[in-house]
Amino acid sequence: MGLIAREIEARGIPTLSLSSARSITAAVNPPRAVYLDYPLGHTAGKRDDNADQMAVMRDALAAFSSIRTAGTIIDLPYVWRADDSWKDSVMRPSPVSEGTEENDNTHADDRVERFDTPQYQHPSDVEMLEPACPSCIFLEASA
Repeated sequence: MGLIAREIEARGIPTLSLSSARSITAAVNPPRAVYLDYPLGHTAGKRDDNADQMAVMRDALAAFSSIRTAGTIIDLPYVWRADDSWKDSVMRPSPVSEGTEENDNTHADDRVERFDTPQYQHPSDVEMLEPACPSCIFLEASA
């Protein structure tokens, strides 16, 4: 996202990246970013927790006025749980159960199947994208 953010900024639109992957964010060096130590997919706050989401958004938007140096990443102070035990299973494959044919310290691959074509959760998602990505039109027009 940092690459896209820099391109948008070059066109005069300020950007802010919300991140739950600090090392990746630092590597792509977006113009400005806030980091939230939450599981991937929860970058805007905890599900169904309006207070948490509003606090994250307020602090993220405040970064527009507090970040003065390009590439700055602000670490937000929120915690997912009282302890960090949730991190034990993140980005680690599940061990294969005993009694299976592969129980010699190998791991099961519990990722969903990958496809060569886009997969959508609902048919209306496809309709929204055709004929072109509506949020990308401004980039084409100003190029």
